[in-house]
Amino acid sequence: MKLVIFGLTISSSWGNGHATIWRGLCRALAERKHRIVFFERDVPYYALHRDFHELPGGRLILYSDWAEAVPEASLHLSDADAAVVTSYCPDGVAAAHLVAESRALKVFYDLDTPVTLEQLESGRPVSYIGPDGLRTFDLVLSYTGGQALAELRHCLGARRAVPLYGGVDPVLHRPVPMIERYRADLSYIGTYAEDRQGKLEALFLEPARRRPQWKFLIAGAKYPPTFQWLDNIFFVHHVAPPEHPALYSSARLTLNVTRQAMARMGYCPSGRLFEAAACGTPILSDRWEGMERFFEPNREILLADDSEDALEAMALPAQELRRIAQRARERALEEHSLARRAQELESLLCGAQNDPSKASLSTWLAGS
Repeated sequence: MKLVIFGLTISSSWGNGHATIWRGLCRALAERKHRIVFFERDVPYYALHRDFHELPGGRLILYSDWAEAVPEASLHLSDADAAVVTSYCPDGVAAAHLVAESRALKVFYDLDTPVTLEQLESGRPVSYIGPDGLRTFDLVLSYTGGQALAELRHCLGARRAVPLYGGVDPVLHRPVPMIERYRADLSYIGTYAEDRQGKLEALFLEPARRRPQWKFLIAGAKYPPTFQWLDNIFFVHHVAPPEHPALYSSARLTLNVTRQAMARMGYCPSGRLFEAAACGTPILSDRWEGMERFFEPNREILLADDSEDALEAMALPAQELRRIAQRARERALEEHSLARRAQELESLLCGAQNDPSKASLSTWLAGS
């Protein structure tokens, strides 16, 4: 199968969660003998932090503006089996129009569904979705399950909306030896977001105030000068994905904090959950509907509603934390690898291929 993708980025993991997902998915798809062409607008902030330059088994095409990209995009779409436009693609509306004119299976992948729906609800424009909504797509994939799928159908006219959750690449994320500069009693990886600040205050900053003898570590970008740093909180600027396993493996416990829109919607796991689990690190997370779909509370993951819960989790014996982490790692490798997600994607594309005017994707797959 030839798959053409118009996305936010795969070349830079700085300040976004898209790149790591696409790298793992594309690797797994290439291993299954599929060909990938990924179109990405070459913007300065990603160019400055580029940590991925070549797409194994496919092509990464960087372009400076959409007019420049159209001829090559049209050429690749002419023999594509499926074409995917993603949320936050800077040329998403234009790409959707181009895809609509092709014979390829037309797919939209919303990796930011809660944000999409929140903007619609508030009356704000969604830059990556045009006035036709999602009606022109044969299949809509959503990083978020549950009620979000019904909302995509109701609010944006999606004909078929199904979940394709995030996952982890176990080739990259695995237990590794501890590194002293990342050593911490509690670590947290995440770009600064105002709508996470309340939970970060309760589950990270307040425990740090109450336990000055413990070491806390934050890794991420965009933290403002007004952020409430303490003497026992250490900061590491952007950490590239190859360094994530060392950061996770060097912490006694790592924290996951879900963005407000994601937590309110539910069924929207952060990729950090799967990454930390695959690294064998015990996870402390905020609570949201659908968590048990991914990890079993108190057995594979620890949940906290307030500072007391967080401190109680941090005080658990090391042996108990290791047992919880091992169960989560086994679950992540079995159910939440990006190789598993690639299989799910392949199955979804085959299932959506029911229009005789399209190239026979299922026939191609059967013969590949």
